[in-house]
Amino acid sequence: MSMNLFRLAGDMSHVFSIIILLLRLRVVKNASGISVRTHELFLLVFVTRYLDLFTTFYSWYNSCMKVLYILTTASVIHTIKFKEPICSSYDKAQDSFLHWKFAVAPCVVAGLVTHLFQNSFSFDPIEMLWTFSIYLESIAILPQLIVLQRYREVENLTGNYVFFMGAYRFLYILNWIYRSYHEPFYQHHFVVYFCGVLQTLLYVDFFYYYFKSKGKGGKFILPTAAR
Repeated sequence: MSMNLFRLAGDMSHVFSIIILLLRLRVVKNASGISVRTHELFLLVFVTRYLDLFTTFYSWYNSCMKVLYILTTASVIHTIKFKEPICSSYDKAQDSFLHWKFAVAPCVVAGLVTHLFQNSFSFDPIEMLWTFSIYLESIAILPQLIVLQRYREVENLTGNYVFFMGAYRFLYILNWIYRSYHEPFYQHHFVVYFCGVLQTLLYVDFFYYYFKSKGKGGKFILPTAAR
């Protein structure tokens, strides 16, 4: 994958989101408003997508970023689930989205069916897992958005962390558009496009209230479902 400004900005946005979340956990020392289940989904995304670390070398940048995503996401999960006093503040009742049943399982089916149809029913486990990871990433943020909806008032660092996660995907859409115009042999992947747009759309409501709160300088409060 060639480098361009949009891809670099997207990668840095992703890194910033992780740094902000780790900083929040370290400074505030509580996990209120944070979804472990979202990070479990993202860890599964990274582990299944980056199996090419063992088969193909693209660049040191590419390899280091992949390892960074895996290690930092695992660190977030470990911190929230096992490190005191943070783990005591984690509210499992609020983070109750059945992610294995309603996220992982459907994406396994979608990934398998898509892979078989795209490859004339020949099966490559690494390619299938890559396709699965594309589907799963598109909805991995759902548990986090649900948790924020239940808390309603979004703490500043938590809001910034989610904002940069959404910005990362939006910037990658611009990256795809740029590459399609500037790379003569660029291969279009419509499953990636669909999932990328879907993932970005999930953030639209959050972005609206995020920018609204920043513009007014007040608290970041999400509306209730009844509204």
